[in-house]
Amino acid sequence: MAVIAGLLFLAFAYFLVGQAALTRNGAQTAADAAALAAAQDARDQLRDGWLAVILDPDQWDGFLKGRSYSEGQACGRAAEFASRNEARFSGGGCVSLATGEPGFRVTVMTTGGEPRQATASAEAVIEPLCSYAEPEPSPDPPTSPPSSTSPTPTPSPGGDGDKPDEEGPLVGLTCDGEPWVIEPDSPILPSAADLFRVRLSD
Repeated sequence: MAVIAGLLFLAFAYFLVGQAALTRNGAQTAADAAALAAAQDARDQLRDGWLAVILDPDQWDGFLKGRSYSEGQACGRAAEFASRNEARFSGGGCVSLATGEPGFRVTVMTTGGEPRQATASAEAVIEPLCSYAEPEPSPDPPTSPPSSTSPTPTPSPGGDGDKPDEEGPLVGLTCDGEPWVIEPDSPILPSAADLFRVRLSD
């Protein structure tokens, strides 16, 4: 009987240890998913904001550097993903990274109830991949003084005057080390994944 009781106790102990490990893994999965969801939502916000000012490169900086997004909206997305994984915010909940780089730290607790509760945290980083540098203006071509023997040009009859130059391509954008030229007539624009890399922090 003593041997049987000992075996039963060991089996029960192993069950509890396994259950605790499973609960901890579930909490970490929920934290990872929530942190990534917040970062991806912020990344999408950044691209949408950048597209809204695409014709004004002077306003690109805040978006390309990952600063212009709504933290509340991104954390709302994180809460949704935590709930999908049977967890809720705990402790600090969802906050921007203390390092100042774009990203989020999320802390969650599983909702299984005692003793099936565990807390875990995860950090997701938004890495900007693109930068913009205003191109140097082209030097003006040298002009020669008018010749005294040169005939005076005669305007053509019925002319409407000179037409303004068509808007040229937007240059100066570099993504992951490669220049990206945006043609106004048929623009091919970087996707959110081209602009930013989202990953869990080490």
